[in-house]
Amino acid sequence: HVQLVESGGGSVQAGGSLRLSCAVSGFTYSQYSMAWFRQAPGKGREAVAGINSAGNALYADSVLSRFTISEDSARNTLFLQMNDLLPEDTAVYSCAAAPRRWYGGKLLLVGSYDYWGQGTQVTVS
Repeated sequence: HVQLVESGGGSVQAGGSLRLSCAVSGFTYSQYSMAWFRQAPGKGREAVAGINSAGNALYADSVLSRFTISEDSARNTLFLQMNDLLPEDTAVYSCAAAPRRWYGGKLLLVGSYDYWGQGTQVTVS
C-alpha cells in the first residue's frame, strides 16, 4: 500500500523560504519518478518540479532558480526547497509518484503519476 504524506507547509511573507517534505512508504521500485504539483484556489493543478530515479530534474518556468527538488538517499522522502516565495506561489502543494522513469516533459504531467498525497497548504503574503 503506497502512501505519500506531505508536511512543511505554512504561512510566510513574500521573499521568505519553506521546505516541503513528502514521506513515502510502500513504494519500492528501482525505476521511478516523483514530482511536486500545486493547485491554487479556482485554478487547475499545475506541475512545479519533477525528478526521476536517474536524478534528472525538471522545473516549471515559474519556479526555475527559486525552487529545488531533491530526495534522500534511501528514497523515503522527497523535498521541495522553496526560496524567494511570491504571493502567486500560494497553493496546496502535493507530491506524486510513478513506478517508471519519465524523462523530459512527461515528468511534469499530471497523468504521468499513479500515487498522490493529500497536500499541504502554502500561503505567501
